[in-house]
Amino acid sequence: MTDTTAPTAIPTIPLNNGVEMPILGFGVYQVGPEETEKAVSDALAAGYRLIDTAAAYRNEEAVGAAIAKSSIPREELFITTKLWVQDRGEQNTIRAFEDSLVKLGLRYVDLYLIHQPFGDYYTQWRAMEQFNKDGRARAIGVSNFAADRLLDLATNNEITPAVNQIETNPFYQQTEYQQLMKAEGVQIESWGPFAEGKNGLFTNPLLSEIGAEHGKSVAQVVLRWLIQRDVVVIPKTVSPARMAQNFDVFDFTLSGDDMAKIATLDEGSSQFFDHRDPVMVRRLSASRLG
Repeated sequence: MTDTTAPTAIPTIPLNNGVEMPILGFGVYQVGPEETEKAVSDALAAGYRLIDTAAAYRNEEAVGAAIAKSSIPREELFITTKLWVQDRGEQNTIRAFEDSLVKLGLRYVDLYLIHQPFGDYYTQWRAMEQFNKDGRARAIGVSNFAADRLLDLATNNEITPAVNQIETNPFYQQTEYQQLMKAEGVQIESWGPFAEGKNGLFTNPLLSEIGAEHGKSVAQVVLRWLIQRDVVVIPKTVSPARMAQNFDVFDFTLSGDDMAKIATLDEGSSQFFDHRDPVMVRRLSASRLG
């Protein structure tokens, strides 16, 4: 069984419906099903309580197996999963959501997201609003939504998305967009906080210098920077040592000068791809899970 004693109580941030979301969690994107169960078990043992998965990651069952083997009370966990583009229409959304619950072995999830801003996401959202109302999704939100689509969805529906999970890292800081989301009551959540090491992030001289001043790694500086910006973050690793290091970010504070220096790294563009690029719109819209 997973140890139920967390090394540190993770701070939470309130969503627009009062649900408290841990500000630091554990993601399983690109973690194979065969590795996921152990990785999630190790993360839970390290103290993580927010676990982020998706139907498209094809590892919900392994996440569920790790949860089932842990002795952590369900109410102490915060489980996120996501709906894929192919599940168009209300009935397909209901089926996909119920499939995810079965794979996870849960009666409810804490956060359910529309994974991509393509397809019939208005109908999907109406079905998700019902999941929220009946308690099977404590909060609902979106992922990868640009400002125009987020505002359109929020303005023309009953429930405003609680979360928008988007790429956020030192080279793509999303500061202005975060302020817009905050004004609308939408919590920003970072995927790709380390930019997968692109652009020399882990050897960046500025981040390395700040880390040395605090006795911390570049990864810890990045996580602390996001947390101090009130950005929920879900770093991924299969290494228990790195899990522990990523968790160890609550015993230091970046100064205003540190934060200002990191702000200078912003390039204002994705380190991966633009979801508004026609090539990517076609590719993601045509993607099927099988």
